[in-house]
Amino acid sequence: MRTTTGTKQHPHDDAPDTAADFERLFGLPDGRERQALRDEIVRAWLPMAERIAWRYRGRGESTEDLCQVAAVGLVKAVDRYDPARGNAFESYAVPTITGEIKRHFRDHMWVLHVPRRVQDLRNRVRVAAKELSQTVPGHEPTVTEIAEHAQLSEDDVQIGLEAMDTFTALSLDAELPGSDDGYALSDALGGPDSGYDLVVDREAVKPSLRALPERERTILYLRYFRGMTQSSIAEQLGISQMHVSRLISGCCARMREETLADVA
Repeated sequence: MRTTTGTKQHPHDDAPDTAADFERLFGLPDGRERQALRDEIVRAWLPMAERIAWRYRGRGESTEDLCQVAAVGLVKAVDRYDPARGNAFESYAVPTITGEIKRHFRDHMWVLHVPRRVQDLRNRVRVAAKELSQTVPGHEPTVTEIAEHAQLSEDDVQIGLEAMDTFTALSLDAELPGSDDGYALSDALGGPDSGYDLVVDREAVKPSLRALPERERTILYLRYFRGMTQSSIAEQLGISQMHVSRLISGCCARMREETLADVA
């Protein structure tokens, strides 16, 4: 394995000269000798792959995992590289490794599933906003400025900005900003409200209730809206408590049957 001399320029100063090794690798059949040479080439270029991985640190993924992903991309580059095409291995390996890292972020780091087009818009908007912020320090770029800089429509910029919120998500146990009493995001979430079900039930039963005779409607009103006992109702209407009980049961059964029939 030979290293480059000082007269040969590389994007990475210590990039190894593996041209002869690739020529030899390309001509070897599968077996131990080819596997050993392949591994030697991968080890020689591994520092470059790790430096590429370091460019993506601080984006929610550990550096160790990024280096592993970069190593996978390097192995793919070594296996797919064809020296007969005349291109230097480095010019082929760098985009291959970078693409592997970007795919890792796209496939594993998004909290919500986002279409590829939206992910690309997010990246273009993020880069444009960063570049604009550097030209005018302290100025927050507007949607119009970002659209012009990134050559996107303002609608696409809005989509890209919204997609930034789907890359990461707050835990429900996260304390809300400005809260000194441990008030968490989950404390702000609503719960089931049985009142809505009650409104739906009342609306559903109204037609059947209107169709009842006036006396039956009065009995149900006194029982369920005024809270009167069956004995009190019977005394007010001049009938027996047993009769009131039968009328209530019959009315409820009838309305239930009619309401369920309408739903079906």
